[in-house]
Amino acid sequence: MATLDDKARTFLEQPFVGTVTTLRQDGSPHSTIVWVDADGELSFNTATGRAKERHLRRDPRISLLVVDPENTYKWVAVSGTAELTTEGADAQIDKLAKKYLGQDEYPWRNPEEERVTVRIKPERVDTAGFDE
Repeated sequence: MATLDDKARTFLEQPFVGTVTTLRQDGSPHSTIVWVDADGELSFNTATGRAKERHLRRDPRISLLVVDPENTYKWVAVSGTAELTTEGADAQIDKLAKKYLGQDEYPWRNPEEERVTVRIKPERVDTAGFDE
């Protein structure tokens, strides 16, 4: 299993969005933008029934790319497998709302949705732009 070095982890703690790619049932890629949580394990948040969640329950292979919006030659790419859990997911979406929006609570909460934390277990980590 690959690990994030300190530079990559510090980079991912910034409020930069990531692009997550999962695999559809036919094997074609599906990419979406996510808020990244790098506090401890690398993860993001979604809701039960969304495409990412459905794809990952069927096939846990995943990739995440985060690019510095001020320097597109500085990025972190992680590929591996996903583990999904609802435990702590409601608190995580509020934490990410603070990081990305400066708000204490996720403003688009739908009480009918079940939140899901997707933890990424890195098998490969690639970086660029950290040699400055």
